[in-house]
Amino acid sequence: MSKPRVVILGGGFGGLATAQALGSDADVTVVDRNNYQTFLPLLYQVATAGIAADHIAYPIRGALRQSGGKFHMGSPISIDHKNKTIKLDSSEVIPFDHLVVAMGSATADFGIPGVHEFGLGMKSVHESLMIRSEIMRRYEDLCRFQDDTRLKIFIIGGGPTGVEMAGAIAELVKGPLHHDQAEAAAKIDVYLVEAGPRVLPMFDESLTKKAEDELRKLGVNVMVKTAVKSLEFGQINFVDGTSMRAHLMIWAAGVTSADGIYQLSVPTEGSRLKTDPTLQVTHYPYIWAVGDCSGALGENGRFLPQVAPVALQQGRFVAEQIKRIIKNKPLQEFKYVDKGAMATIGRHKAIIQVKKIKISGPIAWFGWLFLHLFYLMGGRNRIGTIADWTWNYLTFDRGNRHIMDSV
Repeated sequence: MSKPRVVILGGGFGGLATAQALGSDADVTVVDRNNYQTFLPLLYQVATAGIAADHIAYPIRGALRQSGGKFHMGSPISIDHKNKTIKLDSSEVIPFDHLVVAMGSATADFGIPGVHEFGLGMKSVHESLMIRSEIMRRYEDLCRFQDDTRLKIFIIGGGPTGVEMAGAIAELVKGPLHHDQAEAAAKIDVYLVEAGPRVLPMFDESLTKKAEDELRKLGVNVMVKTAVKSLEFGQINFVDGTSMRAHLMIWAAGVTSADGIYQLSVPTEGSRLKTDPTLQVTHYPYIWAVGDCSGALGENGRFLPQVAPVALQQGRFVAEQIKRIIKNKPLQEFKYVDKGAMATIGRHKAIIQVKKIKISGPIAWFGWLFLHLFYLMGGRNRIGTIADWTWNYLTFDRGNRHIMDSV
């Protein structure tokens, strides 16, 4: 009996989890526009000179080597449902028996004008390097010109990404940049903007309060109940009619499914693929949706969060479902197991919530470090990240603060 042909669109957490869990039980082909997986939770550390960019990228071919999976670099442009083939922008046509859509997400602007033109996103290594270069270039300008000019950096979005970015930039300013030239570092203002009543709304209010207090101690100006109306060149406008000068605007307010899902001619719902409880796309039993683009619902009837743990669990689940089909067993319904949430604010400052268990401070911080190292792919990447973190911890310095714009 021949193995089923499984094509996986996307080499992120969900896609690779599916491929690795299928192993040798299927003829697996992974398709992605990049030849590497990006460890998205640590992008902000690249942007703030905490770790080197290549420490959070891992070759997809390397991840597939043990299971014998194949890789094609490209993006889907059309699908032939009758013949079950997918066409890539490289003109390749790949046949499949099962198609797993794990294409991830893109920056969501929520219809706010100027986000894509003037905001800096946080969805790729390239964008992280752009943020790092912009921060360092503006800092060099402050060092060069001895006047009253101030550098105003805005992080928009008070979720884990925004909070971690704000804390990391504040520590970069108070540490390495202050040691390099204190007068210039003193002219940098960091703002965290959140439309809701508090940052980190997915956490208990007591943990949120601790996080806000720690951010303010680091010098971050936390602005809650402040909705953004539009971004302009050098300016951020708020819904209440006020405006502020802004030199850097980092957009961490949310994500939406990657545009590629609309090339597949299948049902969508609320910017995600319409998905049955089995994680099959509605009316298309041979197509599966995994990760950020999946329309799977949680127990509360809402879409599951677009985070790595969801993608990992869904990827392994879909692999098991395909194996069940091979063995003529009935399909199961996906149930997400929430293992809690965590966010770091800075050195010795983090929060963890697992159901009713709430932890903050150094224990939470070390737990955050360990868990991220555990999920980081590749021994070389883990060793490199440990080396960077150890150096930063012992010297209060960050050796990756280079200006390296990609051409």
